[in-house]
Amino acid sequence: MSYRIVQSKQNARLKELRQALAHPGRNPRGLAGIEGPNLLAEALSAGLRIETVFVAEGAEALATSLPLPHSSERLLLPKALLDSALATETPQPIAALIVPPAWTWGDLLPAQDSRAPSLRPPLAQGRETEDAQEADAPLLLVLAGLQDPGNLGTILRSAEAFGATGVVSLPGTVSPWNQKAVRASAGSLFRLPLLSATVEDAFSRLRQAGVCIFTTAVEGAEAAHRADLAGPTAILIGNEGNGVPAEIAALADAALTIPCPGPVESLNASIAASILLYEASRQRSCADGERTPSPILAPSSGARVGYPEGRKARPARSRP
Repeated sequence: MSYRIVQSKQNARLKELRQALAHPGRNPRGLAGIEGPNLLAEALSAGLRIETVFVAEGAEALATSLPLPHSSERLLLPKALLDSALATETPQPIAALIVPPAWTWGDLLPAQDSRAPSLRPPLAQGRETEDAQEADAPLLLVLAGLQDPGNLGTILRSAEAFGATGVVSLPGTVSPWNQKAVRASAGSLFRLPLLSATVEDAFSRLRQAGVCIFTTAVEGAEAAHRADLAGPTAILIGNEGNGVPAEIAALADAALTIPCPGPVESLNASIAASILLYEASRQRSCADGERTPSPILAPSSGARVGYPEGRKARPARSRP
């Protein structure tokens, strides 16, 4: 493996890495920065294009263990020089500039054409057909002003774990390429479809696709395990302190709550999103089609109800 030696902080590629890590989304070439061999391995596994790899002197063997393509530019530089471009307290000896995945609405809301031949084995008419349709139904998270990058990364990881179709990021939400978000996602960011969209565009497309949009609230909300989350579903997750903005919550079709028997005022945004994703996944996996109570959501007698986002949101319109 051949390297180009870099000795100056003014190197154009090093400056580009520094900018991509410090100000995600502002790279002139549209590149994103990642740090560490584990994330680089995840990016390679996801099939992302690796533009430039930065390797600290002494870490050549670590780089050699990765299946880097021949087309990737390789730079070797003193560890102190690479550390100066990285934002973490304990910098890794490898970093990279990568081409982020280019997702479209077609990835989040695949066209359901009943005339197209199915690739699945034939199913008997009735409940089995309905189960198959529910298993294929979109399951989306819509992030409305989420600010903590660690929460965002954790949400992406949970979304992939529970089979979500993708995530929509509304204005005011932290960049998913913030390094804390990238690390917390543990590679899910590279594989899970994620789009940034305006409120108007997102709601218009979701409605055209027949997706039921749920917000979260305390009053006038339905317990998550009693709601129908097996069909086409989008769940709004709001700001950690203020929840889903009232003007956005008012656009939803229905409201969900998470029953909380304990004396806790609210749940962390990523934990609330994970619980709701689990419940949606559980409902979709029910072979008999019965909406049996979830073992982690069914409240005991007299349980209080907690709002996942820490604020009393205005109840949304009832589901049609």
